[in-house]
Amino acid sequence: MTRYSVVGLGKLGASMAAAIASRGFEVVGVDVNPRSVELLNEGRAPVQETDLERVIQDNFARLRATTDYDDAVQNSDVTFIVVPTPSNDSGGFSIAYAEQAFREIGQALAGKRDYHLVVLASTVLPGSTRYGLIPIIEQASGKVCGRDFGVCYSPEFIALGSVIRDFLHPDLTLIGEFDERAGKTLEQCYADIMATDPPVRRMSLENAELTKISMNAFVTMKITFANMLATLCERIPGGDVNAVSEALGLDHRIGRSYLTGGLGFGGPCFPRDNVALGYFAREVDVADTLPLIVHSLNEVRPDVLIQRLQPFMKPGIKVSVLGLSYKPFSHVIEQSHSTKLISRLLDLRARVTAYDPLAGPAAHEEFGNSIRIADTTAECLDGAEIVLVTTPDPAFRNLTSDELESADNGAILLDVWRMLDPGLVASCGLRYMATGQSNDDGSNATRLVGLLTNVSSHRNGAPLTGAGDLADLNQRGTP
Repeated sequence: MTRYSVVGLGKLGASMAAAIASRGFEVVGVDVNPRSVELLNEGRAPVQETDLERVIQDNFARLRATTDYDDAVQNSDVTFIVVPTPSNDSGGFSIAYAEQAFREIGQALAGKRDYHLVVLASTVLPGSTRYGLIPIIEQASGKVCGRDFGVCYSPEFIALGSVIRDFLHPDLTLIGEFDERAGKTLEQCYADIMATDPPVRRMSLENAELTKISMNAFVTMKITFANMLATLCERIPGGDVNAVSEALGLDHRIGRSYLTGGLGFGGPCFPRDNVALGYFAREVDVADTLPLIVHSLNEVRPDVLIQRLQPFMKPGIKVSVLGLSYKPFSHVIEQSHSTKLISRLLDLRARVTAYDPLAGPAAHEEFGNSIRIADTTAECLDGAEIVLVTTPDPAFRNLTSDELESADNGAILLDVWRMLDPGLVASCGLRYMATGQSNDDGSNATRLVGLLTNVSSHRNGAPLTGAGDLADLNQRGTP
């Protein structure tokens, strides 16, 4: 039976190690942090991730950790490398941690006679594995890639908060192979590990590296398009981005995923991968216009929402923010648009109280005493003059009348993801607004009439300029 080692016991690495062990395989985790190693060897999760500690404890007999690369390599057949590749100042990815891991593995391989497969799972730019990392492992081992050992690039398509589930139930398995033997070996490993039978795509190292970052960049483009639709819907009478998106999503060329319209994308992957694709395009003399535009539009998304609230803003106003993490079921606030909104609100001298089921401590560390972190939803809403529901978390989807009535009578509630019942909100004395929906049909109708006047100065030979025309238009069915 194949034995595995996993280098890097962060959220992805520790979860991968536990997931592989759950499928009946022996796994050795490797990390430079002795505390992470100690925790795993005690049957505890070295990082916070859904179900991680339970899966570790359930498979404790097949799972251990060490700081010794030689121990891990000698006692495994396949090594996954899952180390950070942080963004650098130019927008690309640093492979310094991967270089160190490949060097350590190479030194361990020098004393190993059997074939060993090394699999890089971290996100890197095209060319990094072949030209940046394989020479390091060959030099450190004194061996030749493809003859004495194999190398693959195989990133995982997972999301924080569901890493174990996503790893075992992927939409596809992507394998960038140095040679056929390495790719075939890894394909068989995945067939044994995965709980499902996903399609497998084997390709060159560079094609796989490009596929990884371009997949995330495409998703960010779709999110940004949906956010543009949401803003357009706010400008037309009866506008509703849900209606538009659901119809668009029925076209098989488009699909419904990531076409909701709300806040921008955040977290540790989407923003940086999009920037990295633009950087790579520039470096190989390809236009970087599309990724740059997507990134810039995402960066100003919080300002679009603040602009909608501007008529109600005043110094000292109390604003309650429900949701701090970059997505539901996560404590991560990295690149969270909720926190970006809070920064804008503070610049406008608002008094901000926020609540999140998981991300409160991280937000407190980020903002200190400049905002108040509430312990409950009701506490967060107490006395609020403006309420922002920024994360589509079930905890906020089911707000009760008692919780809503904690806010001031007449308070503005902006439902970014259109989760709440507008009737319930209104019955509690709040004014309901939603991202992606018109809240002033009269002004929006006037705007469209003006647009038509500019485009064509006559309708049936007569100017379309008077109030009577607008009234007639409204009587004939404008919402």
